[in-house]
Amino acid sequence: MSKPTVGIFGLTGCAGDQLVILNCEDRLLDLVALIDIREFLMASSENDTVSKLDVALVEGAVVSKRDAGRLESIRERAKILVALGTCAVWGGVAAMDRGSDRRKLLEEVYGEAGLSYDTQPAQALHELVKVDLNITGCPIEKDHVLAAIANLLNGDLPIYPSYPVCTECRMQENNCLLVDRGQLCCGPITAAGCKARCPDLRVPCVGCRGPVGDANAESLTAMLAEKGFDRQAVGARLRTFAPAGVAQ
Repeated sequence: MSKPTVGIFGLTGCAGDQLVILNCEDRLLDLVALIDIREFLMASSENDTVSKLDVALVEGAVVSKRDAGRLESIRERAKILVALGTCAVWGGVAAMDRGSDRRKLLEEVYGEAGLSYDTQPAQALHELVKVDLNITGCPIEKDHVLAAIANLLNGDLPIYPSYPVCTECRMQENNCLLVDRGQLCCGPITAAGCKARCPDLRVPCVGCRGPVGDANAESLTAMLAEKGFDRQAVGARLRTFAPAGVAQ
């Protein structure tokens, strides 16, 4: 029986999510034994750029016509397309200027030459093509990508936490930075999966994993008002990483 064919791609981003895959270390050889990686430019100089793929893992945001064309080509090749990391899922830091005057911004930064560059406001993958699975994180967690591949090999999709970072924070028995210290923490409305890594070190969550679908917005609004914050303050912070998932 032939192994599932897989491609791992990077659009515009830091390549941190691809690096996480390479850093799977002792699990990497087991992974390669189970799947046929046809294209992974970060790991190999020999790549099959035309074959059909069972699964495509795509990192980065779409910030140019070139990115858009490449994404569409990958989508045509792949049966399943996985958005890998916060930039791919939500737009990421590159999408912070989505509401700005693009022409003016390019001219200010690059001068007249900037007006001829192939660039556009950053978009998440789902805004251009169908995405079958999102693995969020900045960067992603090793366990999440390994679980995704294992589940896909079994013919189903992995189930990731549907609760906020706050829940993981309580599991770690941390005191609440928002309630106890009055710090602006995005934990109540950020997707869990990081084991509350930042709050566990007494650093407020900045929402790098994007918004959680099961957030208690009413309770959070009341809590923020009590601490002197408003929803716009949290929304502005979340838009640092997830412009495509936060209401303007």
